[in-house]
Amino acid sequence: MSKSARATEEHGSRVDRAGQEASAEQGRAGEIADRVQGLAAEWAPTLARVLLGLVLAWFGYHELMTPQLWTGYVPGVAATSQVAIALVLVHGWVLLVLAVAIIAGVALRLAAAVAALFLLQIVISLTISGGLTDLTLRDVGVLGLAICLTAGTRQRVMLTR
Repeated sequence: MSKSARATEEHGSRVDRAGQEASAEQGRAGEIADRVQGLAAEWAPTLARVLLGLVLAWFGYHELMTPQLWTGYVPGVAATSQVAIALVLVHGWVLLVLAVAIIAGVALRLAAAVAALFLLQIVISLTISGGLTDLTLRDVGVLGLAICLTAGTRQRVMLTR
């Protein structure tokens, strides 16, 4: 075999090996991407559930600790009245109960549906009183999350029978 033929053959072998190595690398990258995608699909609903529960718990806690700061959001009642304070306290307790149920995964679809109704009332009230503001649109996003969780399929880390 001539020197140039050998050089051409060696070059072809190197190109083939490089192509095989690149193909194997792409295969490994595809496997990793598939694993990440599977993990995200498996855990995303659980993460959404926990985050919605934390938002509800945060607002419920603050309504219980400082109800007078929230009475201005009660529609149709004077903000300084005892009725407004009582309604805020009831609302805060309901939010906390919903938060615990959603985080724990207890009656998830029902809890998410009730949370969606509460959030819909909040969005409507905020829109009527102040129009579309950043607060209103934030609550629209949380409402959307609650609506998505009403479809609650089996998820990770749920209390079940």
